[in-house]
Amino acid sequence: MVDVVSSEKRSQMMSGIRGKNTKPELTLRRHLHAAGLRFRLHHPDVAGRPDLVFRSRRAAVFVHGCFWHRHEGCHWCTTPASNLEFWTAKFARNVARDIEVRETLNASGWRVATVWECGLRSPWLTQTVEDVARWICDGTENFESALVRPRNETQMPQARKLLPILGEE
Repeated sequence: MVDVVSSEKRSQMMSGIRGKNTKPELTLRRHLHAAGLRFRLHHPDVAGRPDLVFRSRRAAVFVHGCFWHRHEGCHWCTTPASNLEFWTAKFARNVARDIEVRETLNASGWRVATVWECGLRSPWLTQTVEDVARWICDGTENFESALVRPRNETQMPQARKLLPILGEE
């Protein structure tokens, strides 16, 4: 499938996608800070440069976008139809890197939280922040935020009764 925008425009659009200080990350940071939790950002001495580092608690938090990090079953985890080979390989590398970083951190005594972007949307934000704050303070094992909007929830039923057209029954 041919792209609908020029390669220059596509390049400009893709360069605007940031890896740090994303809206979901800023939202989580603001709420955790308001809850009295203090942290470091993207600490270079911690494997994978987590989004939030709680050094005294040996906890690392990654805020993952559902699209880029493949939140399984999530409504916002879609795959572009064009250039499927490229996207499949890119997503596979992202997921493999996430697993590798988590295993490296666990092996060195760190607890790891994965907070999915979908959980930081308005209807679920409060619950997700409470769960993350509780996890940070409790000192329990790894944490992953809940799937809040499954993909199948948005699909229309296959068999729908159509409205009659001009007197047809």
